[in-house]
Amino acid sequence: MEKSSNTFFSYPPNLHELDLATLVSMYRDRGIPKKAKPGEYFACKVTEKLIKEGKWWFGAYYSQKAWDETLTAGCEGYPLTEVELNVLGLVYSAADEAPRRDYVEQNSGAVGKLAYMIVNDLKEFGFLSIDDQDRLLITPRGEKALQGVSKQIYGKKFKPDMLRVNQGKIANPKMERAPKDDSEQANLF
Repeated sequence: MEKSSNTFFSYPPNLHELDLATLVSMYRDRGIPKKAKPGEYFACKVTEKLIKEGKWWFGAYYSQKAWDETLTAGCEGYPLTEVELNVLGLVYSAADEAPRRDYVEQNSGAVGKLAYMIVNDLKEFGFLSIDDQDRLLITPRGEKALQGVSKQIYGKKFKPDMLRVNQGKIANPKMERAPKDDSEQANLF
């Protein structure tokens, strides 16, 4: 499926290289306004103009105007990406019964820990709910957000063929772990 716009938020493709603490910190700091040091500037990702202050997104900066234009209709201030489109879309298009959380996270197109945080945030924002069997349900607010991000990225209402799993593009990157060499540390037990 062809994308009709490049003006939408996206996670850097190499997030799987980060350790968990760094990933969590970067995820929690997205959208935080930051000021450039005296005599320095940031470049706005959308306009490519120099700015003194911008909203931070995983190392990129957005002027307030560009940030507002990049937010999607129905998102209520929550920055949506293709990963959120996949999460909301998988839940919305579930045929018989609501999908389990672990299935949605595995097919979101993001690192497992990031997908876990995203599902939690979508629940906190009222876009999703979770039943007592750990199945995800989309709310009316979630449907509006899904339609908004679908229109932002693809220029049309949501269709299941927009999902990465239906395009055959799912590759769930794993977080890398540093090799552990036990020979340098004495066993205390």
